[in-house]
Amino acid sequence: MAVVPLGLPAVPAQRPGTAADRPVAERGLVDRFGRTATDLRVSLIDKCNLRCSYCMPPEGLPWLPSDRLLSDDEVIRLITIAVERLGVTEVRFTGGEPLLRRGLVDILHATTALRPRPETMLTTNGIGLARQAPALAAAGLDRVNISLDTLDRETFRRIAHRDRLADTLDGLKAASDAGLTPVKINSVLLRGVNEHEATALAEFALQHGHELRFIEQMPLDAQHSWERTSMVTAEEILAALQARWTLTPDPAHRGAAPAETWLVDGGPARIGVIGSVTRPFCGACDRTRLTADGQVRNCLFATGETDLRGALRAGATDAEIADLWRIAMWGKLAGHGIDDPSFLQPDRPMSAIGG
Repeated sequence: MAVVPLGLPAVPAQRPGTAADRPVAERGLVDRFGRTATDLRVSLIDKCNLRCSYCMPPEGLPWLPSDRLLSDDEVIRLITIAVERLGVTEVRFTGGEPLLRRGLVDILHATTALRPRPETMLTTNGIGLARQAPALAAAGLDRVNISLDTLDRETFRRIAHRDRLADTLDGLKAASDAGLTPVKINSVLLRGVNEHEATALAEFALQHGHELRFIEQMPLDAQHSWERTSMVTAEEILAALQARWTLTPDPAHRGAAPAETWLVDGGPARIGVIGSVTRPFCGACDRTRLTADGQVRNCLFATGETDLRGALRAGATDAEIADLWRIAMWGKLAGHGIDDPSFLQPDRPMSAIGG
């Protein structure tokens, strides 16, 4: 199937939730460009115990009031609709920091009890994982992604405005010990801050059997201070790594995975780079997002949302909610358009959207 070039939709752009050009009922989460969303990202909470500079200001953000957050039962109901009616096969729990959600284990238990059983993942900063990893594994969690941008305590404090590097490292070990493997590390390099640590982070991951993913910094900070010229690009990251190792393209088919992966010195170890800005993968995107307050986003960079929380609380049936979700995804654009002069950064930061 031909993929429409990034930023050049074949039909006029639609706001999510409009029904001018509706998808076929009883089908999955398809869009007008032939993509099908099977990967659900569920943000469980907007709060976080770090204040990473590329996400939020040091003083934090106004958190969502509790009555706007989905309850555990509401989260479970929406995941059930996604899996049983809409063809979702992977569920990733995100935040904010999802380990701060008190009902996480119960939500996970309910998710892994669904049939067909979806693959379950968790993206976390690792703080608290040393305590929670065994219970998460027992509830059926398949694997984790842990954010780690530096191995230096002072640099960690500078980026995250918290002295919690030891807790994150303890979380990494606990995840491995609990069998939540392969443990993947997500690292963002910031120019003039930690860009020189690319090799050190890679060596750490290789030594401990983790899979490292470098992620280009994206325009999702609450301060709206992102500038492309200051971003460490995928090409720069690869150049730094290639000065130390021989990297060859991974022969495994990438599919809809966001990371391009390379074999390190012939393998089997791999390192990945997620070039969301300079090497976008929108044409193969298979993701749909649910925010902690029950809004569907058909793209990480979407400027509109579809309210499922309101439908739930107004008494909508599962079939009606599924139809709203289908319409929301049908309106997905061909690409995020970061390179387009008309690009607008989402009002919500990453902590409120979910990774």
